[in-house]
Amino acid sequence: MKMKVLKVTEVNSYIKRIFDNDFILSNLSVEGEISNLKYHSSGHIYFSLKDENSKINCVMFKSDAINVDFKLADGIKIIVKCRLSNYVKDGSYQLYIKEISESGLGSLHIQFENLKKKLNEEGLFSEDHKKEIPKFIRALGVITSPTGAAIKDIINVTKRRNDNVDIIIYPALVQGAEAYKTLISGIQYFNKTKNVDAVIIGRGGGSLEELWAFNDESLAREIYKSKIPVISAVGHEVDFTICDFVADIRAATPSSAAEIAIVTKESLREELFNIKSMLNKSINKKLDEEKNNLNNIKRFLHINSPQNIIINSYNTIDGLKWRLNKTLKTKIDIEKEIIFRYNKLLQANNPISILDKGFSVIKDSKGNTIKSKEDLKDGVYEIILKDGIEKRKINTLD
Repeated sequence: MKMKVLKVTEVNSYIKRIFDNDFILSNLSVEGEISNLKYHSSGHIYFSLKDENSKINCVMFKSDAINVDFKLADGIKIIVKCRLSNYVKDGSYQLYIKEISESGLGSLHIQFENLKKKLNEEGLFSEDHKKEIPKFIRALGVITSPTGAAIKDIINVTKRRNDNVDIIIYPALVQGAEAYKTLISGIQYFNKTKNVDAVIIGRGGGSLEELWAFNDESLAREIYKSKIPVISAVGHEVDFTICDFVADIRAATPSSAAEIAIVTKESLREELFNIKSMLNKSINKKLDEEKNNLNNIKRFLHINSPQNIIINSYNTIDGLKWRLNKTLKTKIDIEKEIIFRYNKLLQANNPISILDKGFSVIKDSKGNTIKSKEDLKDGVYEIILKDGIEKRKINTLD
């Protein structure tokens, strides 16, 4: 008997009918840990359920998702009521979730929370320790996979914003048991060479397991010790790792990290224009201040000019000279008056003045004035008259 040749769609549809008609597969309760959680813009929720050895894809449509009364997140352990069916279009089977209840945290999530608490208590997440990202970066270090989408996004954004910035890539593993070691080596390399202004460390999105290298304690401590500012850009906006908390700044995506780190040329031009304007304003203000100071000094010098002092001194000297002359004249006039009075007094009492009245003065040879006839002796005497002196010999016997 020859078997009918089936089309692919017919095979997938047949499998779907088997799943849908199986009572157990249509009424499942499954426990597992959430991984690869995605909230779609349509309102549907997509994720995987996993345990230690296996995982299965899940979808919860919007009509059922609105009834979930707690926040779903990677690492959370849940119990779902669902049915298993085959998606005909790509031949994959998945769980179609009707209800979700919380069961507990997964082991990786518990490790994550414990490490987060420990490092936070030690101060590794403190805002006081975080360094500012340089405003004008000339060289940017990137620690990531050289072949992943993250490095392409970073390069594209950086070159679009400022193509003069150098990008130095440190190739690292971003997934797997040994990945954290290469990430640590990247941090150490840039701190040793000091050839960049800031470092971006990260990768694209993924499950908690895929991002686990960025939750390593040794890596967190190396980032904390870094002298160069570190931007963490791990996964998508909803993904958080220990790297994000200890880094100097956390970017939602690698593209966002490049936007944070690199200032656009337009912004640079605007900044330079503003600086130029402020500088010109400051210079003009300083020049005006110095001009005012100079004018004040000139006025001060004019007021205190030696020439003015000399001119004022001339005036002072003239005033002193006038007062001195006046004082001298007054003094001379007073003295003249005194001399005049004394002269008159002298004239009035001058013995010679009586000669004008017909009197004369007789003196002996010794110059003694003869006051009485008893003083007369024989000899030559001077007779002082008004108009001269005559000498006469007097003989007392005559």
